[in-house]
Amino acid sequence: MNQATLTFLGAAGTVTGSRFLLQVKGRHYLVDCGLFQGGRRLKRMNWEPFPFPVERIDAVLLTHAHIDHTGYLPRLVRQGYRGPVYATVATCALLRILLPDSAHLQEQDAYYANKKGYSRHKPALPLYTTADAQDALDLLRPVSFDALLTLDGVTVTWRPAGHILGSASLEVTLDGDHGQRVVFSGDLGRYDAEIMQPPTEMDAADYLLVESTYGNRLHQEGSVEDALAEVVEYIVETGGVLLIPAFAVGRTQQVLYYLRKLQDQGRIPNIPVFIDSPMAVDVSHLYCDFGDDHNLDVNLLMDAQRCPLRCPETHFVRDVEDSKRLNTRPGPAVIISASGMVTGGRILHHMKWRLPDPRNAVLFVGYQAQGSRGRQMLEGARTVRIHGEKIPVRARITSVDALSGHADREGLLRWLRAFRTPPRQTFVIHGEPEASQALADTLHTWGWNVYP
Repeated sequence: MNQATLTFLGAAGTVTGSRFLLQVKGRHYLVDCGLFQGGRRLKRMNWEPFPFPVERIDAVLLTHAHIDHTGYLPRLVRQGYRGPVYATVATCALLRILLPDSAHLQEQDAYYANKKGYSRHKPALPLYTTADAQDALDLLRPVSFDALLTLDGVTVTWRPAGHILGSASLEVTLDGDHGQRVVFSGDLGRYDAEIMQPPTEMDAADYLLVESTYGNRLHQEGSVEDALAEVVEYIVETGGVLLIPAFAVGRTQQVLYYLRKLQDQGRIPNIPVFIDSPMAVDVSHLYCDFGDDHNLDVNLLMDAQRCPLRCPETHFVRDVEDSKRLNTRPGPAVIISASGMVTGGRILHHMKWRLPDPRNAVLFVGYQAQGSRGRQMLEGARTVRIHGEKIPVRARITSVDALSGHADREGLLRWLRAFRTPPRQTFVIHGEPEASQALADTLHTWGWNVYP
């Protein structure tokens, strides 16, 4: 890029914290503005000052609404950013749910840490507040899929990525630099998902940033229905409770879809299903409101006769006291709650109550980053620390990788094969080192110029 530079401020050597600074003719555009998630080392990075003067950023361009791509926005605003934030219409709608919820969790965790006295900081403070989140929402500027947005020095187009509602890959064309094109894949969806459309393929880029979350592995073989039915049958037999930590956006809706499908087929009984996340409740309704989103399979979500995202005994839980009552509710039952990596939120309280009892089960339905509680449990940890306490893990721990909203290794390669010629430079990002290196090694064998 003769007249442009690209600086990697996150999602390099790790899965979370997506932030990329593109400088073009003295203008600065931040592509994604995510939180680092996982262990303490990563979380501490969110507290560090932003490594570039925020007042010099001309605009923020978002690929999709997940917190590891957007959750730093209120913190950026807290440090003085006042420019526009461009995202698809559905992403803007999701952020009006996600960012206040994220801020509330930050405030809640700080309050709880001060109440219990387990924080090293006196007093513990939130990373940002609900007021910061509202200030960030005021900066949102919705854009349409496939429409051209012309900014100083660049033209930007959002292409459906098939990952979640509103998700996109970005095509950024540099003005006056022989029309060079920089493509940011964002998070790519799957080619075989029942709810989502496959990601939009692109055929040309001079510079490409491609995610590699599953760059070194394939999704588990076998049907989602079989894996989900098996663990539900377990808690029906034991009279226990199935906890499903699930991201409020995308994953919760997938789980609801498959639970309803299994119940309609008579493979599992109509046991109570509790959606214990105000955000997940709102997002589930939003998925139906945006039934014409380019990422969604419209035929699934526009069925007027019955809602495929709602089981016969679905209970939407908003009130805190109702959530607390779930901790002592007998099984069998299913509780779906955020967060997906068990890093915060109401799922922590359910884990404290349910993990010590072998009648219960935990089903992970998404990627678990290194250092996260979810990864610890999947790797066989006998105890996990929650709110400063060591909690024994006696519940059954299992996972269903096939519910992941990310393209696996074969899906990534299929998307990459669509490029007619190799990009001048490809950067493999948003993956743990082993996954990124595996994808990069394959692209090297194709003759591509790849970093790493």
